[in-house]
Amino acid sequence: MSNWSQAEVVDFLTRSLEGSGQSVGIMRTHISEVFLGDGRVFKLKRAVRFPYLDFSTAERRLAMCLAEFDLNYRTAPSLYIGVHRITREPDGSLAFDGQGPLIDAVVEMHRFPQEDLFDEMARTGRLGPELVADLAHRIAAFHARAEVSQRHGGSAAMGALIEMNDKALRATLLATDGEAQSLADCFRRTLKRHGVLIDSRRAAGKVRRCHGDLTLRNICLFDGVPTPFDCIEFDEAIATIDVLYDLAFVLMDLWHREQRDLANLLFNRYLDEADETNGLGLLPFLMALRAIIRAHVTAVQAEGRADDERAETRTEARAYLDLAKSLLDQAEAGLVAVGGLSGSGKSTVAALVAPWLGAPPGARILSSDRIRKRLHGVTPTTRLPAAAYEASVSERVYATLRQEVGKVLETGHCAIADAVFDRPRERTAMEAVASEMGRPFQGVWLQAPMVTLTARIERRRLDPSDATVDVLAAQVKRDCGRITWRRVDARLAPEALRAKLLSEITFGDRFEAQVPQSDEAGMPESAVSVSVT
Repeated sequence: MSNWSQAEVVDFLTRSLEGSGQSVGIMRTHISEVFLGDGRVFKLKRAVRFPYLDFSTAERRLAMCLAEFDLNYRTAPSLYIGVHRITREPDGSLAFDGQGPLIDAVVEMHRFPQEDLFDEMARTGRLGPELVADLAHRIAAFHARAEVSQRHGGSAAMGALIEMNDKALRATLLATDGEAQSLADCFRRTLKRHGVLIDSRRAAGKVRRCHGDLTLRNICLFDGVPTPFDCIEFDEAIATIDVLYDLAFVLMDLWHREQRDLANLLFNRYLDEADETNGLGLLPFLMALRAIIRAHVTAVQAEGRADDERAETRTEARAYLDLAKSLLDQAEAGLVAVGGLSGSGKSTVAALVAPWLGAPPGARILSSDRIRKRLHGVTPTTRLPAAAYEASVSERVYATLRQEVGKVLETGHCAIADAVFDRPRERTAMEAVASEMGRPFQGVWLQAPMVTLTARIERRRLDPSDATVDVLAAQVKRDCGRITWRRVDARLAPEALRAKLLSEITFGDRFEAQVPQSDEAGMPESAVSVSVT
C-alpha cells in the first residue's frame, strides 16, 4: 500500500471520530498521523520506509501497532486502549476489526490536554517538585522490572552511535567541519575512558528494554499521574539500552530548559530507589549524547519550514549542540557536608546548591533521614519508633552515609552529606572520607534562633525527618564541641542563601556566572541564639 493510498484510511478515521460527535484535529510527523477526537485518539503509522524503520506494508504496520501497545502498556496502562485492524468489507467499505482483508491498523488511546504534556508544563511553570519526584519513582520502578538484554548496548553500540551522530550533524551544516570534528573526537575520548565501565554495566544487567525516547514531550499528566508514553517500538536496539542512558534523556531535556533544580531532584529521587551509583560518572557523557541527537534531529526538522520558524528551530538546534559540548567538560568532584540542628533547613540547603555543584545533573544528595528509613525498609515519610533512633542505630546510619558518600566520590561525582552532625566524631569522620579519597571538602553549619527552628519543625508535613520539638530540645542541651565548619544564617531567603553558599564553596569550577548572588555580607551575631561552640 503506497503512502498516497492511505488517504482513504485517513478519511475513514476522520469520519469515525466525527460520527461520534467529536471535533477532529490531525497532527502529522514523518512517521505517523494522530487523529484527535474529544476523548480518544487514533494513531496511524504512515506507509513509509526509512533506514531505521519499515512501515511499508499493512502487516508491518499492524505488527508495530501491537508492539507499540504492548511496550507502552508497561508505563501507561490507563492511557492506551487497544489496537484495531482496519479491514475491507465485502461492500467495499472500511471497518474496524471486520472479517475482510487487512488494509491498515491503528492504536487507540485516551486523549489528554496538550497543556498536560510535561514539555508544556515545564515551559509554563506548572511542573513542580512533587510531580518530578513521582516521575522519578515511576521511572525507577519501570527500569527495575524491564527485560534485561545481553544482545544490545555496551561500548561498541555507543561507538556506533557516536559515528552516526557525527555523520548526521555534519549533514545538517549546523556546525563547521572543525567544530564537528572536535566534538566527535571529544566523544570518542570520553567513550574510551568509560568503555570498561559501560561494558561491565551491561554484564551486570543494566542494559534493559527501556523507553528509548524519554523526553518531556513523551511524558504527560494523566489521571493525576506522571505517565511516560510513545516509547520506541520500531527498533529493539534503539530502546534496549543502559537504564542511565534512558534516564539521561529527560535529565538533559530539563537541563536544556534551564530546570536544573528539577533535573537534580529527578536524579536524586531516582538514585534513592535505583542501585546505579557506580554509573554516575557516565551521566554527563550520556546526557551529551542525548543532546547531540536532539541537535541534529531538530536541525532536520527546521528544513521546509517558513523562514521565521526555520530560524527559531535552527536556534534551538544550536542550543542543543552547545549543551552537548558543555556537558563533556570535566568538573571537579568534592564533598559538601551540611549540618545543623533539626529545623535548620539542611535538606532545603542541599537541594538549593546541588544543581550547581560538579558535573551535571549536579551533586548526589545523601540524607541521613532517608538512609535511616531505607535501612528500616519503610518509605521516607513513614514515621519510625523511638528505638530506630537509639545510639547504635544512629552509628549505623552515619557509617552507611559515609560509605555511600565514598562510592559517589569514587565515580568522580560531587556529593552532599545531609545530617545533623552534632557530634565532633561524626564531623571528623565525614571530613576523613573526602581526605582519604583526595577530594576537596567543605563543611557548612546552619544555625538560627530557637524560635525559628521550632516553628519549622511544627510546620513539617510528610517529611523524611521525624524530629520533634522535644528532639530539638535534647539536641540543644548536647555539647556539639568546637565547630570549624562554615557557619551560615539559616534564616536567609533561599536565593540569597544559595548565592552565599556557592560563593563560599571553594572547590572546582562548578557553577555558572548567572547563579544569583546575595547582597548579604555575612551572618549577624544576633542569629546565633543556640550555643554550638
